[in-house]
Amino acid sequence: MTFPAKSLINPDDTVFLFVDHQPQMSFGVVNIDRQQLKNNTVALAKTARLFNIPTILTAVETESFSGYIWPELMDVLKQDPIERTSMNSWDSEDLVAAVKATGKKKLVIAALWTEACLLYPTLCAIEEGFEVYIVTDASGGTSQEAHDAAVRRMEQAGAHSITSINVLLELQRDWAKRKTYDGVMNIVREHFGAYGMGVDYAYTVVHKAPQRAEYPHKVVGAAAHEHA
Repeated sequence: MTFPAKSLINPDDTVFLFVDHQPQMSFGVVNIDRQQLKNNTVALAKTARLFNIPTILTAVETESFSGYIWPELMDVLKQDPIERTSMNSWDSEDLVAAVKATGKKKLVIAALWTEACLLYPTLCAIEEGFEVYIVTDASGGTSQEAHDAAVRRMEQAGAHSITSINVLLELQRDWAKRKTYDGVMNIVREHFGAYGMGVDYAYTVVHKAPQRAEYPHKVVGAAAHEHA
């Protein structure tokens, strides 16, 4: 039996906000490998979809500066972004209205950059009574120092730091929840490195499940080995 704690995120009281995952914003990120940043963000979006959690997507100065949101993220979320001019997405009446319309009080935010587009709405949302979780590995800053300083400031204001894998596992929590089990395993295998490789190994070698590759590995002409 599981006992939900108020400090844990749950599908029924959470909304996800994705802020400015756009090419020009990505170019300025240096505290995390950009491909890893994209990987984590797409995994986060798939997590929201798997658990049927509302998502809000926003972009800044798309056609004049920042470019279009990553296609991989758009293909998961499949929604029109709220366009803005302000660095602070909480200045957008449309965005704030969309957040409040969900009726959720826990806000999971990932944004580029940490020191502006994550920091500002986080501080504003906290002041308005939201409990904010900042996804530090699906956000990035223009330096390690800028990222870290912004994270400390948000934490001092009451925000909770969390990572993309943390979000996935916290929402699942119990492996007996079969409705989302396979979806969680798919996200793990596609996005979470050694953990996912270990799952593939356990499925195929230990549990003798079929390989998931479209062109599976065939062992041809293997030499016999004797094991002590």
